[in-house]
Amino acid sequence: MEPSFMENIQDFINVDNLLKSFRTFHDEKPFPHAVIDNFFNKNVAQQLENEVPDFNGNAWHKYNNAIEVKKVCNDWNLFPPLTYRAFSILNSQEMLEILANKAKVKPLFSDEGLNGGGWHIHGKGGKLNTHLDYSIHPKLGLQRKLNIIIYLNQNWQEEWGGSLGLWDHDSLTRGPGELKKKITPKFNRAVIFDTTCNSWHGLPDPLTCPEGEYRKSLATYYLTTPHENASKRGKALFAPTPEQANDEEILELIKKRASISEASKVYKK
Repeated sequence: MEPSFMENIQDFINVDNLLKSFRTFHDEKPFPHAVIDNFFNKNVAQQLENEVPDFNGNAWHKYNNAIEVKKVCNDWNLFPPLTYRAFSILNSQEMLEILANKAKVKPLFSDEGLNGGGWHIHGKGGKLNTHLDYSIHPKLGLQRKLNIIIYLNQNWQEEWGGSLGLWDHDSLTRGPGELKKKITPKFNRAVIFDTTCNSWHGLPDPLTCPEGEYRKSLATYYLTTPHENASKRGKALFAPTPEQANDEEILELIKKRASISEASKVYKK
């Protein structure tokens, strides 16, 4: 693909697939979501996977503790050309207009700083306890409203785990209730979901992929004006697994991880 300052969204994204996916978005359980297969045009998706850095390289910020084992990078300066352009498209006004209209969210803003977004990668043993994402952006003061995650792992096998779980909300415990859906991280599959509906999600079971295979994804998030009753949460709130539920050390880790002032001290523990 030749560089262009006037990118066309259809050069990157299968817009028809995106639009069709919203037909049932608001009716899906346990919270509004859509699954879009063949999200990027095939050659774009293949090139984007090839641009993901080596798992053992220096690009990554590491999370390695009892509730999350993963690596991330949201530094635009490290994105190769196609990845840079893809994130530009995902945060473009045209994309915002599609999502705002279909998800019925206005106003809707992009987060070009990719707070919490960018490249995500999990290797063998990787995990992400069930959690709620941050609610209020720590710098912009806007409410996080929509997530989009696109999987970029052509060799992934379902038996390795890594499916995105969606849980309902237990109003008594104020935590995740029943697991309602599992979404396999199929290559070039996108998931879009509303993060404001007690949207518990994650992959709490450690991955069993072989060494040298990785669960790769791109992610970016969309923001709106905070609702009157919006949670003030500025960091992700994790839930313990059943095995961790009575572990005081884990519960303290979760408390610190949810604190804006303490979270950076416990990413690696």
